[in-house]
Amino acid sequence: MATVVFTLLTFIVALVISAVIIYYIAKFFGAKDSLTTALYAALIGTAVYTVFYAVLGTGLIAAFVAGIVWLLALQKLYSIGWFRALVIAFVVWIVTTLAGYFLPVLTGPL
Repeated sequence: MATVVFTLLTFIVALVISAVIIYYIAKFFGAKDSLTTALYAALIGTAVYTVFYAVLGTGLIAAFVAGIVWLLALQKLYSIGWFRALVIAFVVWIVTTLAGYFLPVLTGPL
């Protein structure tokens, strides 16, 4: 039971951190949407990558296809074009990678 609670808690913390990062990066690039939209973007991104990694494995093909689907989601959520969605996704990827080094919420001892 403790493992399930811990997993759920770490998922929620990671989701909130991702949503905040997406929110500020989207704001930086001119998006006027709310934190709720960023939370949806983070949830959709998590779901998309999870499904494609489960179906196609963890290789480059799965990452590429999931990335395209997430770009479509960003386009629809933020009403932006391909290029802006790509730039936002790229910057989100860089910032979340850096945040992962400083805020490791999914691994490590308790």
